[in-house]
Amino acid sequence: MMIHSKVTAILPIMVLTLVSLAMAADSDNDVLKNNGSLDRLFKQTGVYNASSTGKTPGFVVDPAWPQPLPNNWRLGQIGGLYVDQHDHIWVYNRPRTMTNEEAGLEGPVPGAVNQQGRPVNGLGQVRAYGTIADCCKAAPSVLEFDSDGKLLRSWGGPADPGFIGGKCKAEAGCIWPSSEHGIYIDQNDNVWLSGNSAAADREGSPWATNKQGGDGFVLKFDMNGNFKMRIGGTPTGPDSNDTHGGINGTPLLYQAADMVVDPATNRLYIADGYGNRRVLIVDADTGKYIGHFGAYGNNPVDDAAAKAAGPWIEDFIKGNKKPAFFRNPVHCVKIANDGKIYVCDRGNDRIQVFDKNDPTLGKPCSNPAGEAGKCGFVAEQFVSQHTNIIGTAVSMNFSKDKEQSCLYVGDNANMTIYVLNRSNLQELGRLGRSGRMAGDFHWIHQVSLDSKGNIYTGEVDTGKRIQKFLRYGATGCSGTGSSIVGGPMAAQ
Repeated sequence: MMIHSKVTAILPIMVLTLVSLAMAADSDNDVLKNNGSLDRLFKQTGVYNASSTGKTPGFVVDPAWPQPLPNNWRLGQIGGLYVDQHDHIWVYNRPRTMTNEEAGLEGPVPGAVNQQGRPVNGLGQVRAYGTIADCCKAAPSVLEFDSDGKLLRSWGGPADPGFIGGKCKAEAGCIWPSSEHGIYIDQNDNVWLSGNSAAADREGSPWATNKQGGDGFVLKFDMNGNFKMRIGGTPTGPDSNDTHGGINGTPLLYQAADMVVDPATNRLYIADGYGNRRVLIVDADTGKYIGHFGAYGNNPVDDAAAKAAGPWIEDFIKGNKKPAFFRNPVHCVKIANDGKIYVCDRGNDRIQVFDKNDPTLGKPCSNPAGEAGKCGFVAEQFVSQHTNIIGTAVSMNFSKDKEQSCLYVGDNANMTIYVLNRSNLQELGRLGRSGRMAGDFHWIHQVSLDSKGNIYTGEVDTGKRIQKFLRYGATGCSGTGSSIVGGPMAAQ
């Protein structure tokens, strides 16, 4: 059989299953044996633009992952995605982004009408005659899958009847965000959620949740959706230096994008975010303020000065290669095992690296020249910095070898994942292209890995899907590549 040579010895169960199917097809015109489908799958969804002097793991997409959802459910945009310590994949989707036909089975909400008096469903879509199609309904906002793609549990958000006002009670401090964004599960199996809406829910929507202001908070739940704590509140504008303006004296956030808990210190680091321009540090048990920092470790952060600086492209044209501020959105924050903190400065098309063990990080500190070794700042790498759309560095995560030698950086504008050698931040290859086929991306938004090194991704805009890329071959990255990450490839 002329199936890709790497299949026979090292590929996970999915590909071995495909091989078995191909063998079974020998008596039926040898369909999979002769049509080249597996070779095309490997070529289309594997690492490309690979460095000749570097080494990376191999990947191939699992086109049948996840398994079908029950109840005619479909996903909206994937705001957040994270793989926990049990290799379970947590997905945080936006049911309110479903279109009229995507939510065809969502019938009228009793008593809910639009301005013309016509009955509407939870999304505000007219349902004068009941449902409009045989498919589909909005899934709850939070879903947990196992590595085989089986749905284990689901809860939360306006598409989960009774959750708002039940497990999420306003009198307890629980406000569901208007726009679901980041999800993180810590070492104690707490589920952390954030939102990134700048204002209260639009008027007239039966599924309105945060009616008070912007999503200026992070929520903490247990794995079954029982509310535990809120940090922050509902602001109307940015204040990147707020330290206690939220509920119970916690800091007031504004459109937070991502978060991570350092199990060694129980500190919660928050990428804060779409409105504010900082990484905020709080105690994960109390939510109380510990510190915060901006680009190059500078602190305090001046929102007015950052806004006055204009968009990054103006700096780029002027030749300013070291923007002094995080530009919105500060989209992700991750901690490596060696204590390095990685931040997605998406608004500046770059990532920055900090040292959690530097005592000056998060404290008042000045590093206007962006010097390495000062204010906790370690290094930075621009990511396809010529791109003038929506910012590039959208999500990051690490390989699962002991050294965490690969850094996978998702690019939301160029629809790809860059595979970097974490030791030198050089590009060794890419995974995924712009498109709609299996293994392609349309507005990739999240990147996370399980303990075997398999990659899971989530997409926003009209992508609205999650995918799994199976790792094979090497477990880590080594060697050299391009010091310029991203940009047009050489002719293939």
